[in-house]
Amino acid sequence: MAQMFEMMMLICFGISWPLNIVKSLRSHTAKGKSLLFEICIVTGYCFGLAGKFISGNVTYVAVFYVLDILMVSTDLILTCRNRKLDHLAKVKFGEIDSLGTSKPIGI
Repeated sequence: MAQMFEMMMLICFGISWPLNIVKSLRSHTAKGKSLLFEICIVTGYCFGLAGKFISGNVTYVAVFYVLDILMVSTDLILTCRNRKLDHLAKVKFGEIDSLGTSKPIGI
C-alpha cells in the first residue's frame, strides 16, 4: 500500500512537468524560471531513487522516479536554452553588449 501512495505522489508531481516543458518550448524565454529550483528537484528525485536502491526496495515505483527525472531534466535543458535566447535577444536589441555588460543609458 505504501508503494501505491509513493507512486501517486510521483504521478501528481510529474503531471506538471509536461505542461512546463510545453511552456518552455513555446515561450522561448527563461523569465520566471529558476535553474536552482529545477536542480534541487532533480537532486531530490535522484536521492529518492538512490534510497530505493540502497534499501533494496526497487519496485515499479522506480520507473516513476526515472520518468520524473527525465521530464525535469528536459525542462532544465530548455531553461538553459531559453536563457541563452534571452541573452541573444538583449544583445540584438542593444540592451547589453556581447560580453553581457549593460550599456550606459543615454548613450
